[in-house]
Amino acid sequence: MKLLNITNRKRESYRVSFRHSILFECALGIAAITNKPLHDSMEKSKVYWSNLRENLSPELQAALDYVEKHNTWKTLLQLCHYHHCDDLQEFLSFIEELEESQLKYYSLPYLGKGLQEMRRQASEGDKEWCRDLMEATKEHNFFPDYIQFVCESDTAKLKVHLKTVMTKWYEEFVQPSELEIYKMLETDVASKQEMGKKLTSEQLVEWATGGIDYRAEPNVQEVLLIPQQIYRPWNIEADMEGSKIFYYPVADESIGSKDRYTPDYFLVAKYKALGDEARLRIVKHLAEKECTLQELTGLLDLGKSTIHHHLKILRAAKLVDSKDGVYTLRKQALAFMEDDLQRYLDR
Repeated sequence: MKLLNITNRKRESYRVSFRHSILFECALGIAAITNKPLHDSMEKSKVYWSNLRENLSPELQAALDYVEKHNTWKTLLQLCHYHHCDDLQEFLSFIEELEESQLKYYSLPYLGKGLQEMRRQASEGDKEWCRDLMEATKEHNFFPDYIQFVCESDTAKLKVHLKTVMTKWYEEFVQPSELEIYKMLETDVASKQEMGKKLTSEQLVEWATGGIDYRAEPNVQEVLLIPQQIYRPWNIEADMEGSKIFYYPVADESIGSKDRYTPDYFLVAKYKALGDEARLRIVKHLAEKECTLQELTGLLDLGKSTIHHHLKILRAAKLVDSKDGVYTLRKQALAFMEDDLQRYLDR
């Protein structure tokens, strides 16, 4: 289908901003240690998380059990966005001073402009609106139960829990290496901002997150990028009023313990992925047009299982995407490789 554009309207974009905080790292750490199904796929091993939890104080272990049951890490992250600070005591005071409806409103997830009134009414104790909010999120893996918990929770008890788990996690896990963590986050943001001078907003988001191709959505004016180490290699996506949020994994080069000769994992993976004739042929075909596995099998003198194996390597290196059985080349990721290599050489 051909399209004749007779408008003068440019495609909508968004601005990109950064924020880093020890408090975000605390909240994400609490989320990470209680997200057991993901422990096998995190940078730190399943054994690491298990041993860490066993060596925490009984009080913190009990608080983390509560987090795991009710997903109150989400509450902590939401509150971090409504009160921007790096000081734990200031954050705890903010929680203590919140009125009941404020705490519940800030805790409930943002579900889009059209559901804001429902969110407000639910936070003020309207049970029918709470049920409607739960129904609106019934396809989500934990939002309905989380919404019910927030709406029905005793505010005083919730405040005690939030302050306890945040304080104890900070004292037992974060505080011993707080300066190193803060420097790492600060270094990573500085490098991303410097790279942002050369890129569009979309390119910057894709580069910072290691492959997320995020396009403008209605009512989203800003993409907020927040660096984190604790959840590596995962990106965590969230929504707030007017903003899309990505808690992205810090680059290897930002971690002080890495020597300057150690290349970034994905830099190595990309060059390894391209260091094979068959995979280069696949890349060439995908550069010309998107293809299904069946189409690639017809184009190459290779078996379907072999091509699938090569595609898996290209996808793991974040050079190829797949959706509904159709493979596409991430051309921007290829374009970034030269800059990423030069950054490593200049380190």
